[in-house]
Amino acid sequence: MNSFPQLLKRLWHYISPRRRKQFSILLLLMIFASFAEIISIGAVLPFLGVLTSPSRVFGHSFIQPFILMFGFTQPEQLLLPLTIMFAAAAFFSGFMRLLLLWVQTRLSHAVGADFSISIYSRTLYQPYAVHVARNSSQIISGISNKANGLVNGILMPILSILSSGLILFTIVFALIAVEPFVACIAFLGFSCIYAAVIFVTKKRLALDGQCISREQNQVIKALQEGLSGIRDVLIDGSQAIYCKVYREADLPLRRAMANIQIISSSPRFIIEALSMVFIAVLAYFIAARSAGFAAAIPLLGTLVFGAQRLLPIMQQIYSSLAFIQAGKAPLSETLELLDQPLPEY
Repeated sequence: MNSFPQLLKRLWHYISPRRRKQFSILLLLMIFASFAEIISIGAVLPFLGVLTSPSRVFGHSFIQPFILMFGFTQPEQLLLPLTIMFAAAAFFSGFMRLLLLWVQTRLSHAVGADFSISIYSRTLYQPYAVHVARNSSQIISGISNKANGLVNGILMPILSILSSGLILFTIVFALIAVEPFVACIAFLGFSCIYAAVIFVTKKRLALDGQCISREQNQVIKALQEGLSGIRDVLIDGSQAIYCKVYREADLPLRRAMANIQIISSSPRFIIEALSMVFIAVLAYFIAARSAGFAAAIPLLGTLVFGAQRLLPIMQQIYSSLAFIQAGKAPLSETLELLDQPLPEY
């Protein structure tokens, strides 16, 4: 059986040159979105600083070119421009992330449509002997369900990991520039928790993914057999038998889907609780180390703002990894359908 990187390499072979160019554009958009995160986090520190201690910000060497440019003479004059700057940076960051989500979602589903059309086309061109020898429910499931599973379980999670990974790197870099020790401890601690959860749930996710791939075929088969022979079903009164067959396929399918959703979402609640404890401890030590809590607010606010952006991204990466782990089996079966030869002209 091929490894996951080998499966991805085979999958990349079926992506058209046009889609590959679009993926390159998407990568550039990811980089711009990452820089937008640095700008938004970097704008927090002077904004909170001018709210709590305008004179300290006014005397900072970094802000002097800005003061000379606009001819400010009083510390209070910095409040409005820094507020506007912070709001603009936050809006720009949100806009870039929304644009990134729109582009990568549309591109993922466009590629999924390409795969679905390709599977259907290749299937129609197969010899009659091939059609007779195999189960049509597997083909129907591959065209409808597994093509969608490829989008939701492989393509979108991979793109999400790439974009979230770049943004995560820039956020951690910005936080390290503000407070290296605290940023490193927080990032390593939360990363270890997610890594442990991935290690524990890896096998369960793989089994659920295989169950989904298998039971999707059985559900389609049960539907085909019951509805295509509806006249005999009505004459024989065998509705209960077909309902039982369908139930025995559908219930495990739904249970496996539920397991994947639960596993992919549950660590967030543990991490959120731990982050609140971490922020409380951090506030105590920063206030004790600084000249009072008021002086510590800009630093603490920047770290809290960065953590607020960091934790959802780490959860998104973990959730994407969980879906990929569960999507390996459908990926392999979809590639088998894509490998069907086309006639040579």
